[in-house]
Amino acid sequence: MDWSRRKVFVTGGAGFLGSNLCHALAARGARVTALDGFLFGGGANPRNLDGADIDFVRGDIREIDLRPLCEDASVIFNLAAQTSHMGGQADPLADIAVNAVAQVRLIQAAREAAPDAVVVHASTRQFYGRVEKLPVDERQPVAPPDANGVSKFAGEQYWMLENRVRNRPVVSLRLTNCYGPRLRIRDARQTFLGIWIRCVLEKRPFEVWGGAQLRDLTYVDDVTEAFLAAAEQPACHGQIYNIGGSPPASLHDLAEMVVRLAGGTYVTREFPADRARIDIGSYHADDGAFRAASGWAPRTSLEDGIGRTLDWYRTRLADYL
Repeated sequence: MDWSRRKVFVTGGAGFLGSNLCHALAARGARVTALDGFLFGGGANPRNLDGADIDFVRGDIREIDLRPLCEDASVIFNLAAQTSHMGGQADPLADIAVNAVAQVRLIQAAREAAPDAVVVHASTRQFYGRVEKLPVDERQPVAPPDANGVSKFAGEQYWMLENRVRNRPVVSLRLTNCYGPRLRIRDARQTFLGIWIRCVLEKRPFEVWGGAQLRDLTYVDDVTEAFLAAAEQPACHGQIYNIGGSPPASLHDLAEMVVRLAGGTYVTREFPADRARIDIGSYHADDGAFRAASGWAPRTSLEDGIGRTLDWYRTRLADYL
């Protein structure tokens, strides 16, 4: 796909993944419109779009008229979401409003204003819950462990229904733990690695809950390339794919790597009771289906990616606290 002058709409465009995608699209010459509502507790940061040649609209996806933003878009990258697990547990109605109801609003707007647009939807491995077999492929039964998983699964299914009923080219990417520059690091609402990074850069110990759980992390540049590949490859359209990353590592191994690269210390704790009830245990993805369909593969090693992330925040820490 030649992105030059192509009109693209990105929801959640000031967030972690959305902003990195906006930078990549602008660098390819696309005409990008980005929407973000800067919802409380989300990953949006005004500094995330510094230097990006895009049109930015500040607005709540639950309320704003989405039709003008969709108008004549050839690709819609849909990354607007409420991603906090505990936030969804605490306020499931607000969670549903963003992750499900607002998705229907966007679908209806796109029907009117961009009926032929390819849609790439940011989804999550969270749906699978606690699994018995690793790695996890797309045939794994869905068993969301918390309210946020239920709402996001509903949103994904509305989009896949749009593909089946309206024949819109839709791709849903179920992401694992993503990390890199522009990640929310002020707390643990986006990922555990964010608060670890803040702590080591502030020379404070960080906490590891449990420690034996396996995770496969995906560096943000590789995530961005996956989004672009999903849009570009017709073989992907109409499908749901898992996206993985580096070979799986335990949380203890990840903590040791962070300490080796940045210094500092950590302590191991038992899971807080409210988190233990929704913890998924170990997870790593089988993303062979997406690799085969798209030609994509992650290129960033875990050590290189964490090193790059730490370096990026060393000069920008105050902007992300």
